[in-house]
Amino acid sequence: MTSLCNLLTIKALPYLCCMTISYKWLMDYFQQPIPHEKLNLILNSIGLEVEGYDEYQEIKGNLAGLITGEVLTVEKHPNADRLSITTVNTGHGQPLQIVCGAPNVAVGQKVIVAPVGTTIYPTTGDPITMKAAKIRSIESQGMICAEDEIGLGTDHNGIKVLPAETPVGIAVSSLFNPYEDHIISIGLTPNRSDAMSHFGVARDICTWLNHHEGSNIKPIIRLKSVEATESKPCPINVTIENQEDCRRYAGAFISGVQITSSPIWMQQRLKAIGQRPINSIVDITNYILHDTGQPLHAFDADKIKGSAIRVKNLSKGTIFKSLDEKERKLNETDLMICDGEEQPMCMGGVFGGMDSGVSAQTKNIFLESAWFHPVSIRKTSFGHQLRTDAAMHFEKSVDIGQTFEVLKKAAQLILEISGGKMDASLVDVYPTPLQQPIIQLPFEYVKKLSGKSYAPSTIKNILMDMGFEKLEESSDSITVKVPSHKTDVHIPADLVEEIMRIDGFDNIEIPSSITITPATSNRNNDHASREKIAGLLTGMGFNEMLNNSITNSKLYTDEELKSSVRMLNNLSSELDMLRLTMLETGLETISRNINHRNENLKLFEFGKTYQLSNKEYKEEDHLALFTTGVIKSASWNNKEIDADLFFLKGVIKSLGQQSGIQPISFQQSTHSKFDVVLEGSLEGKTLVNISKPNEQLLKQYDIKIPVWYADINWKNWMDASRKSNIRYKEISKFPSVHRDLSFVANTTLTYAEIEKTLTSLSIPQLRSFGLFDVFKSEKLGKDKQSLAMNFVFMDESKTMKDEEIEKMMNKITTQIEKQFQAEIRK
Repeated sequence: MTSLCNLLTIKALPYLCCMTISYKWLMDYFQQPIPHEKLNLILNSIGLEVEGYDEYQEIKGNLAGLITGEVLTVEKHPNADRLSITTVNTGHGQPLQIVCGAPNVAVGQKVIVAPVGTTIYPTTGDPITMKAAKIRSIESQGMICAEDEIGLGTDHNGIKVLPAETPVGIAVSSLFNPYEDHIISIGLTPNRSDAMSHFGVARDICTWLNHHEGSNIKPIIRLKSVEATESKPCPINVTIENQEDCRRYAGAFISGVQITSSPIWMQQRLKAIGQRPINSIVDITNYILHDTGQPLHAFDADKIKGSAIRVKNLSKGTIFKSLDEKERKLNETDLMICDGEEQPMCMGGVFGGMDSGVSAQTKNIFLESAWFHPVSIRKTSFGHQLRTDAAMHFEKSVDIGQTFEVLKKAAQLILEISGGKMDASLVDVYPTPLQQPIIQLPFEYVKKLSGKSYAPSTIKNILMDMGFEKLEESSDSITVKVPSHKTDVHIPADLVEEIMRIDGFDNIEIPSSITITPATSNRNNDHASREKIAGLLTGMGFNEMLNNSITNSKLYTDEELKSSVRMLNNLSSELDMLRLTMLETGLETISRNINHRNENLKLFEFGKTYQLSNKEYKEEDHLALFTTGVIKSASWNNKEIDADLFFLKGVIKSLGQQSGIQPISFQQSTHSKFDVVLEGSLEGKTLVNISKPNEQLLKQYDIKIPVWYADINWKNWMDASRKSNIRYKEISKFPSVHRDLSFVANTTLTYAEIEKTLTSLSIPQLRSFGLFDVFKSEKLGKDKQSLAMNFVFMDESKTMKDEEIEKMMNKITTQIEKQFQAEIRK
């Protein structure tokens, strides 16, 4: 069933990393631009799913419709002290009369005019379309614009005055040339670290074009590398102490740099992909990151104490002041870039330090290009909640083979843009060079796995275009060395996937016949039972909900977290562990529904819970039921009924009967999270717990009404159900006999105790019994209550006589008096 609660409970589990690509930037790698529609098709074909393809305007509206004008006259407005009446020559017909409120408007100025009909886009606020209007009784035919009114800046002190030599009547857009582009949002699966850059995407596109169109192209590399020269040793000494988490560390010392603004072309490209320009050095490192996929970091070399860098872990609790001016306590797993005095300067691959970063006064820099272990980066990034671009690249694993080459390209850009000189040799500490995997790929295996017969030449060409090195080729196989940028390729199946991706999964032929061998499963199939139970609950007015089994660790206590299953690769700081129980995610759903004024809820969910017990992971199936608010609305013939323990217990009993589970024995229990706990079991195994979360727990979810919760252990429930032997029999020809019994007992007596006692009597003819009235009064005595029960007897072989029934009732009466010290009411 679809209901409000269904629509509000489903959370999407993020699994894609979104990569932002600039169309113009990407096209720098090609001789001829690729049409937008074709590029969209290629990207989707090679597994780089296009999630967005949007037009980008540096200046919203691109200054369309705005023209230059010259102020001819300025007069005071007769009805307003702060307004002026101007006439403006726009080079098109008669001069325009415009009422202007700017204090700096003057005759002879060249200005920006928005004529009637033009839409302007302010730096802040909504777009405005110019209309002819009367301002204080004076007609105005447009607007003379300030820079913030048209998106050129933030200044609102007066109108924008153009240079005196500006021609009149030309489009303003021709003066400022606002940058336009198309921004492509690509959804990347976690294994595609090779495509987390403009160069990586271009490499895949070239491979596709070579395969499908017979081209022979490679990405055009426009960035130059700094030329190696005979020079003195680098003044910064680098030592890697943790060689597992930092397997390569390269650096360049550049002296005499000038920290300025980066070139306009670089700023425009960075802004187009959502990066804020800061200064020439920082912008270059960001540009290189998004161009090549290699994160960089620049240190102020004069702040590196001891002229040395140590890559190491520090003791837990060490204080580190990060770039955001916060003091953070380090963990022993955080990989740190330290100076010669072992003071932390930077969280390696994650975040810079306040005391070592580049500032406007920096003259000498040390540029870092390194490879850090993805697991180490991810622990630090999530541990300190620092989700930086660098961290997101490193945690997917960057190309260790390009670490040094990218450093040389970045150094050259710095020399070109910020000046300076590099008379010291480059540093490249690489203790254990990468052993690139070597894979033999049989051609027959490609056909078997893909379902398509590829020519050996096709297989070879696709792999070579992607950067694989051919080591050996025979008539039935090819052996290749995996390039360092293909961090997810390890086995022949990975190569087949790469071939199919470039060829296109849509190009796999569908065979005319498929031969399969039917298989049988030894697993117990409980699908039919789930459907049956779901149908029963739906018939009772319940709605099914679907919750994410990944949840937030903040919902649990420290003690509970000791047995939790934590995520190693969570993509969200709020979804970092697998749920321990069905309760927390269910309460989130209830809270969400209550906030949408949907308080009367009857919900159920089939799901799994996870625990770590004795170093072993434990997964359990559960059926959870939740009720809140009113379960039956008031009408002319009945009162309103609220959700309570007895309703939920009745539901459980009905489900048990339909599953062939009888009888379920209930006993009270206790738990710190619940006001009421009722445990239902059969033959020593717990089948269900019915409970009422206490106010303290509900307060965490902003729930102010009672909630009743039943948790069925699905495995135990199904085991009990399978043991039952359901038999069909004819309806008895003989009538049943009803008898009532009323007795006074202590108020501490529970129905569960009565039920257990009556069941133990083993009277075959006693078909059912139930409680139909409870009465309490001071007249009965202190702590006393009167209970009235109904008993149903039937013998399938004959009509029962009064004497037989009385004998059985006496047996029941005697047991009740003896067991509960009860007084039978005559």
